Amino acid sequence: QVQLVESGGGLVQAGGSLTLSCAASGRIFRANDMAWFRQPPGKQRELVASITRGANTNYADSVKGRFTISRDNVKNTVYLQMSSLKPDDTAIYYCNAKIVVTGGRTEDSWGQGTQVTVSS
Repeated sequence: QVQLVESGGGLVQAGGSLTLSCAASGRIFRANDMAWFRQPPGKQRELVASITRGANTNYADSVKGRFTISRDNVKNTVYLQMSSLKPDDTAIYYCNAKIVVTGGRTEDSWGQGTQVTVSS
């Protein structure tokens, strides 16, 4: 009932910047916690950053000071601004959101993923 669509990935040189976006659509009553995860090649998926509806944020130690998560509650969209990118940031980035749908049930929704590649 909920779809998450990510955009903004691509190829960037080390030291560069990218901004990812993730828009939720469907039978949304309210978007609660939203987050970005990533899965580097050959590794497990890991949390990058999360944000509550009230804009409280949490970051992985590896991205603190370089990445910023934000959201627009009217547009049901979450963003990830990434700067000072490193080759180790290369991964598929996934959006995740806890969505209360019309009818009251909460869905744990995932996007399809967007590739971020950082060249050295």
